[in-house]
Amino acid sequence: MTATDLPLIIEPADLAGAPPDGKRLLITVCQARVFLAHRVPGSLLIEPGELVSGVAPAIGKLPPVERLAELFSRIGLEDDRHVVAIDDEGGGWAGRLIWTLDVLGHSRYSLLNGGALAWAAAGLPLESGPPAPTGSARTYRARIDHTPIASMEQVLAELDDPESIVWDARSAGEYHGLRATARRNGHIPGAVNLDWLELIDRHNDFRLKPLPELRARLEALGIGPDKKIITHCHTHHRSALAYFVGKALGFDIRAYDGSWSEWGNADDTPVEN
Repeated sequence: MTATDLPLIIEPADLAGAPPDGKRLLITVCQARVFLAHRVPGSLLIEPGELVSGVAPAIGKLPPVERLAELFSRIGLEDDRHVVAIDDEGGGWAGRLIWTLDVLGHSRYSLLNGGALAWAAAGLPLESGPPAPTGSARTYRARIDHTPIASMEQVLAELDDPESIVWDARSAGEYHGLRATARRNGHIPGAVNLDWLELIDRHNDFRLKPLPELRARLEALGIGPDKKIITHCHTHHRSALAYFVGKALGFDIRAYDGSWSEWGNADDTPVEN
């Protein structure tokens, strides 16, 4: 199985059984201490903080293009390399990496279903300690495609558009304003709530639930192929998995990376609770 043959969602056993391919780039998004303790063999590290701006209040917004160029140069991204996105939590950070690749116009990628958790549960080998030097650094010229991004202004402009819908991937407590995470709490008017954890089968090593099941659940909420979907959470971490699921289902989906940390801390955005 070459890099070009990898499916969008790949199972641990299938990835482990694939023959070596120099065009395959395994990236684990997790904390450095976790990466050093145990990881999928051959994977490189991106820490979660490298995929976000970190600038308050909307700390989850896309980093500057110069930071992205430096990051993806370090890991050796090239146009013909196929990225396998891995994390250790069920897909949020792997989804954020894939959304970032879409923003960069890089469409060669797969998500390891269940990430490192499912890999370990399958009894597959793990590496630990500092990784061996790979010599993988390249000069990557990052360019931003704004198509996968929804700005606060765009969300506001589409609130009354019957063809648009907002998918709030936070918890029900956050959605209803019962949990304070910003100066103002609640949800974007008209937004539909489906917690990102509802996408994951926690009884099956944190793999995604079957796509037909997820399609039926989303369409019952009005989130389907006939809508322009905008997803968000608090920092576009949890909603990155929602974005990926929407992509996997063939939906028209964008992500509001400012998310509730921007919306809920603004003075004049409409809020329902």
